[in-house]
Amino acid sequence: MIALVESEQTSELADLYRAQYRSLVRMASLLLGDVALSEEVVQDAFVQLHHNWRRVIDPSKREAYLRSIVLNIARSRSRRRTLGRRLEIVRPAGDAESAEAGAMRGADRDDVMRALRALPDRQRECLVLRYYLDLSERAIADTLGISAGSVKTHTSRAMAALTRALEPTR
Repeated sequence: MIALVESEQTSELADLYRAQYRSLVRMASLLLGDVALSEEVVQDAFVQLHHNWRRVIDPSKREAYLRSIVLNIARSRSRRRTLGRRLEIVRPAGDAESAEAGAMRGADRDDVMRALRALPDRQRECLVLRYYLDLSERAIADTLGISAGSVKTHTSRAMAALTRALEPTR
């Protein structure tokens, strides 16, 4: 009986991995600006989900729970990177930009990404979940653990800040 339950869990986790991995890496990449680190974050999130599988009683909540894990790990990694910069810890010389990160570079995209990264964390997270993953306000609220009204407020403020930041100087 236990083997059957574990087999079902493994199958469900594998299906979730196939369906969500790429979009979660892209989401984390938008938050962190580093594809390799984002892949690591998503892998860690799936490991954490596997360990906490029984905690998520409602199977329909697993995707939101997984997104929450990715966001939390991304926040943690972002804080560590910021602290590392403050302490002037340099990266080893062997770290090179990934091919995908190099392909993503472009003047307009760089401006948007710079403006996106300048937003407060919660506003950036709301925009990424809304416009990248195309989640509903309710799904974003569930993922972030806030009210739908807060999602609307954060999204509105973030869009206004991006508009100001990206307006051409006259």
